[in-house]
Amino acid sequence: MTVDTTGQSALDYLHCRYGKSRLLFRGPRRKLDSPYVAFFGGTETYGKFVEDPFPALVEEATGRRCVNFGCLNAGADLYVNDPTLIDAASRAAVTVVQVMGAQNMSNRFYAVHPRRNDRFLRASSLMKTVFREVDFTEFNFTRHMLSTLNRVSAEKYGMVVEELKSAWVARMQTMLARVSGKVVLLWVRDARTPSRNETHDCLGNDPLFVDEEMVDILRPQLADVVEITPSVAAWRAGTAGMVYSEMEAPAAAEMPGPAVHEEIASALSPVISALIK
Repeated sequence: MTVDTTGQSALDYLHCRYGKSRLLFRGPRRKLDSPYVAFFGGTETYGKFVEDPFPALVEEATGRRCVNFGCLNAGADLYVNDPTLIDAASRAAVTVVQVMGAQNMSNRFYAVHPRRNDRFLRASSLMKTVFREVDFTEFNFTRHMLSTLNRVSAEKYGMVVEELKSAWVARMQTMLARVSGKVVLLWVRDARTPSRNETHDCLGNDPLFVDEEMVDILRPQLADVVEITPSVAAWRAGTAGMVYSEMEAPAAAEMPGPAVHEEIASALSPVISALIK
């Protein structure tokens, strides 16, 4: 474990850009000439606080260039609406898409920020009608907003969840239809029991609201689905081997560490090798 007490991030992510995308990605910047493997996903794919996230480990194991397009707290909206990323995926030999939670997408009930998908922007007229007792100007993040709705009315909250699940399937289908190459869906299941002392919410573990039925709908558009539940031992390794500042310690404790990334890479690597021959 490396801890920096300066208050600044202890790990240099070498942020870079690709094409006309307005997003910053983890570097170093890679050449997008074939063959390469593109990785779409959220905080886990990006590898927050981890020197060698699983895309880098897959590259080491397979010998194939792996380009990490993971973004912190990303949802499907981020990838569907970025032509540069869709083009990069279409030119890749394989694209690995991490299952991202359904909460970080715009839908009939609320809108999220187009690049920072965990940011709640506004409630729709429908949402305000259903939840007349809620002041939506108080929310900045989707999970905070949803946890409040759950406490206000479990029944009405259930309506929002069903909308999110439908929107997730539709958005993922749109993404997959726009990518002409092979796509592997990576479903990292977090089986840990949420702590009662967690301060953010009680909604459960990521990826929120995604279930087997939703993934099964996507299978005809996929080259493969890799499901992995990291071991208890990997999670218990905690922040060992992670790099973070003293101020980042609480956030680091919630993130998958190097041991989890190694298990994800071990599950993915043979699938990638089989698809690129």
